[in-house]
Amino acid sequence: MNYYNSKSIAKTTIDAIRPKVEEALKNEGFGVLTEIDIKATMKKKLDKDYLPYIILGACNPNYADKVLSIEPNIGTMLPCNVILRELKSGDVEISIIDPSAAMGTIGNPELEIHAKEVQVKLMKVLNSI
Repeated sequence: MNYYNSKSIAKTTIDAIRPKVEEALKNEGFGVLTEIDIKATMKKKLDKDYLPYIILGACNPNYADKVLSIEPNIGTMLPCNVILRELKSGDVEISIIDPSAAMGTIGNPELEIHAKEVQVKLMKVLNSI
C-alpha cells in the first residue's frame, strides 16, 4: 500500500503554488498548523544543501476531534502532512499523506472510516491544483 499520493506541476515554484495549495486545503476544511522548511533546516543543522522542500502540517479540526475521541494517542499521526518539493527538473511535486494507510495500521475500523473520509478531501485538494 502506498503511503502518499502526489502530482507534479510543471515549471513552477513553491512560492507560486503554495497559495493555491493552502486555498484548496481551506476549501476542504483544513488549516495549516505547522511549517517545516527542510532546505533551511538541513543547511543550518548539517550544512547540507537541499532543493526547496516545505512540509505543511494540515489539520481539519472536525476530523481531528473525531479521531482523538476514538483514540487519544492518534495525535502521534496528526496533522496530515502536505509536502511541496522542488524537483531537479524545475517542477514542483505536491505530496499528501494517505491517512488510510497510516491509520489502517492501528486496526480500529472506526478510525479507518474517518481516515477514508479525510483521504477523499485530501485527494480533492490534490486534484484541484
